[in-house]
Amino acid sequence: MEFEQIYTKYFSDVYLYIRKLSNSEHIAEEITSETFFKAMKSISSFRGECDVRVWLCQIAKNSYYSYMKKTNRTEPVESLEIGEEGASFEERQIHNDTVIQIQKVLHDISEPYKEVFMWRVYADLSFKQIGQIFGKSENWACVTYHRARNKIRERLVVDEYEK
Repeated sequence: MEFEQIYTKYFSDVYLYIRKLSNSEHIAEEITSETFFKAMKSISSFRGECDVRVWLCQIAKNSYYSYMKKTNRTEPVESLEIGEEGASFEERQIHNDTVIQIQKVLHDISEPYKEVFMWRVYADLSFKQIGQIFGKSENWACVTYHRARNKIRERLVVDEYEK
């Protein structure tokens, strides 16, 4: 597949992944451009051991974290939307507080749980794709993701109890 075809086919996936991760259109545009520039330079070293989309999202994720480190910014809160347009200020505030708590817990859980959870939630990858990233089975990815969710839930309950 030629690079132009890869760009056309996967641009939207990479952009949406970074948009969801960063909660910023500007950052998503910048990181997506950088991702495809890096991919173009290193396409000859792509071994095809995983899906091209997974490879590009991995480049994007690494570029995003480098960007955040370089600009000394903190990790953004996962952008979960309230579903109702007419949600009150109080409902939005409660939602934002919950998202912040989840994000804090996520940064404290160990690997591979943290990364598997992020690939599933932020990139919306299938368990099969996540398994390929780690060189493991689809079942391993599914179990690891659910264990990560349970760790987050348990930590949220403990944190709530300690208040």
